Amino acid sequence: MWFANLFVGASMTMVIPFLSLYIESFGQYSGEDVQRWSGFVFGVSFLVAFLVAPIWGRIGDRYGRKKVLIGTGFGIAISVFLMGYVNSVEALFVLRAFMGLATGFIPASMALIAAQSSKRTAGETLGTLQTGTVSGGLLGPLFGGLIADTVGMELTFILTASILTFASFLVVFGVKEVIYEEKGEKKKRYSAKEVIQFIVRSPILLMVMVVALIIQMALFSIQPLLALFVNDLTSSTENMAFLAGVAFSITGLGNLLSTRKWGQLGDRIGHEKVMLLLLILSGLFFIPQGFVDSLWQLIVLRFIFGLAVGGLIPCTTAFIRQACPISMQGEVLGYNQSFRFLGNVLGPVSGGLLAASFGISYVFISAGVLFLLTAAVLKWLLSQEQKKEEQETVNEQ
Repeated sequence: MWFANLFVGASMTMVIPFLSLYIESFGQYSGEDVQRWSGFVFGVSFLVAFLVAPIWGRIGDRYGRKKVLIGTGFGIAISVFLMGYVNSVEALFVLRAFMGLATGFIPASMALIAAQSSKRTAGETLGTLQTGTVSGGLLGPLFGGLIADTVGMELTFILTASILTFASFLVVFGVKEVIYEEKGEKKKRYSAKEVIQFIVRSPILLMVMVVALIIQMALFSIQPLLALFVNDLTSSTENMAFLAGVAFSITGLGNLLSTRKWGQLGDRIGHEKVMLLLLILSGLFFIPQGFVDSLWQLIVLRFIFGLAVGGLIPCTTAFIRQACPISMQGEVLGYNQSFRFLGNVLGPVSGGLLAASFGISYVFISAGVLFLLTAAVLKWLLSQEQKKEEQETVNEQ
């Protein structure tokens, strides 16, 4: 699953660097049309994925997560393959929407591994799996741009689809689905209504999903603006795309180095405590990025921020593994993934509005403050939960 996630993570990001150039190559669109359609084409996948993620989770709980992995893997491969043959932006938009419909591979892989992991080691296991996705996300844009420059954009789509197909066959022949059943954990089939009620009645579980939303909002709020910000910090114009790529990818490198360690720490002291710490650190290292006056300062701060934010996703997933019955885990993880996809949609929109009104620096400041406010709410909920447990203990005595 680590290698499958590496290939899928890489493939999903390989086409992102030249998506706007591909739209431009159709020929019949003005500069404003290209910019507008680039936003629509980029965002529609996340919007559709936001709507269908819980459905994939429910299907996985009922019929098996491996089947979801195979279906979504081949579904994404087909949509990417067909993108190499379109000649209009409308057709590309429809295929990106279908890609969103099939974008259940990585959350399904998290659900599959979570279901066959002990609650005691879920953080470390999921953190290790996350390094595959992060590694793919780092390598994808690099190889995508290189291949597009060498063989052309159309062939890059076909090559990407081939890699996705290979990843899907890895699952077919290389993965056996096993459920790790904890002692006393009863198997039961839950209705969609019961799952939603379970989430709503657990304030900390609901807050964990909000944390997933905030992470993606913060990351994606600055992503479309980072090249402009790097341009303001440096006088060099020759390697602008490369320098912007370094500033973006360095956060992923920090993720890669720290994710597994944060997962191990969560297994030892509690994932909710690690989340609280990482939210504070993420806020403290995100805000200063808006005040840098040189590129090296930005790169250093984004690397340290990557070290902190890297543990949040595996800790949220491991917390769900511990908090939810095994037979509803996939669906709950699907809702968690929906919150993440919603952050992917809201982030660029809010970042663009803030940058247009007040400047790019305010995007860093607002996202950092959002991290800190989320930490404050999580701290309050944890203290309330502790008081409730202490009161129950007193009543029992």
